[in-house]
Amino acid sequence: MYSVFIVDDEVIVREGIRSKIDWETSVFSFAGEAADGEIALSMIQDIKPDILITDIKMPFMDGLELARMVKKLQPWIRIIILSGHDEFDYAKKAISIGVEDYILKPFTADDLLASMIRVARELDKQKQQFTDISRMKSALETNAVLMREKLLTDIVMGSIAGAEAVQKASEQQINLIARYYQIVISELHTKDDDVNNLIKAKTKMMSLVRDEPALISFFIAPEKFVCIILSSDQETLEDTAYNLADSIQHEITMDGTCNVVTAIGSSVDRTAYISNSYKDADHILKVCSFNGRNKIAGVNDIHKGEEESFSLPANDPLVDRLKFAGDGEIDQIIAQYMELIGGNQGQFSVIASYLLVDVIVAVSKLIEDLGGDIKSEMPELVTRGFVENAVQSETIFIDEVRRILNQVLEYRNSHMQGRYGDVILKAKKYIEANYADQDICLRSVADEVHLSPNHFSTIFSQECGITFIEHLTNVRIEQAKNLLKEGQMRSTDVAYEVGFNDPHYFSFIFKKTTGMTPREFRNS
Repeated sequence: MYSVFIVDDEVIVREGIRSKIDWETSVFSFAGEAADGEIALSMIQDIKPDILITDIKMPFMDGLELARMVKKLQPWIRIIILSGHDEFDYAKKAISIGVEDYILKPFTADDLLASMIRVARELDKQKQQFTDISRMKSALETNAVLMREKLLTDIVMGSIAGAEAVQKASEQQINLIARYYQIVISELHTKDDDVNNLIKAKTKMMSLVRDEPALISFFIAPEKFVCIILSSDQETLEDTAYNLADSIQHEITMDGTCNVVTAIGSSVDRTAYISNSYKDADHILKVCSFNGRNKIAGVNDIHKGEEESFSLPANDPLVDRLKFAGDGEIDQIIAQYMELIGGNQGQFSVIASYLLVDVIVAVSKLIEDLGGDIKSEMPELVTRGFVENAVQSETIFIDEVRRILNQVLEYRNSHMQGRYGDVILKAKKYIEANYADQDICLRSVADEVHLSPNHFSTIFSQECGITFIEHLTNVRIEQAKNLLKEGQMRSTDVAYEVGFNDPHYFSFIFKKTTGMTPREFRNS
């Protein structure tokens, strides 16, 4: 299954593609859409589709510029250009960027589907190349590869440094001369200990970096992939490192057979210090690899001696949610609880008691992980009869849950330590205040918290369990539900009020999220 993202400033074109393609019976899935390249770029960076279909002429950022940026940031994405301009210059520019196809308007659904199928065949061929296990085995067994890996291992471990390292690398046609260096280590974790899956994953990794002159890569252990990033500009190192880590995670986790943990070391300015960057990355890897889950972390994400200062239980969904919940999410949690109770009013006290105990347990775990004790911070929750009194009526239950959640969020905000606790909370507060702005995007929120878009996207999805786009969409849909309940606005006006620039797309996303159209939701 290949995911497809559509960008076109004409609503009728986007709606036509969305409705005329038979997504259910094809090998394609609809991943999302945008009205211009600028909005699309942040969405694509978060969604990571396989195929991008974009118009060539659009306001703010046209299709060619969007294609250039996408090829730079996420080179695995295949691009199909749509254009009403039958001019050779456009086609020539598109080909030079590396787009896969160029379709002239007007076109039919069959024309577009045929192009998508051609692109899918190319993707299938690439997958087949990735699984060429025999070629991988033969490459690893050659003396040249073994000698190269030994030399690079000596360099990152600090056994060879300075001029000697540069000279020996040059003898093996490795250019080690640069102004700055940074180490990236990726560790593979196969889910079923199948050696073939490990070899496939290693082949994918090598294919990703094979033609990148600024990357020197090798396997220092069967599951451990090391990249030395070379750069003349220190400011681009972090973006390059996170782009690489993002690409590795995307490719390795695509088929579900492997997980990958990627650690990014410090940037250094001498070959003699490459081993320091490696030590930093290796330390991060040891901290993050204990559970084998997908993760990307850099030196600023992990502080030595504080690695486990905020390790919430992974098996309690409410604890994970409360870790970075905003004030606006309290009503969402309560609404979900009331939906669970909804059809069982006759057993209200029984079900409400169960849910309230779940809240108390989650709050207790959160306070404990932040160094506190629920008996000291919220002693009334553990008194005899608290639950029984709190479920006497629906109103009392809602008031108590809201009070408990407000209190624990205040406690969390005053006790949370670590760089990204504050970052996530600040980002969520910014989103809650600006969700109605149609121009809000990954880049604007990343700027607000002073991180690069790639870095912010990575830590947001890892810390919150959902992507930035999914969170923004959830906030907008919850606000839309509130406006629809009031019943005073048309659904078209609601769409604009909560930040969507296309009412048709709003209706599509609303139904995808809630299972109902805006009209059905209002009537219900």
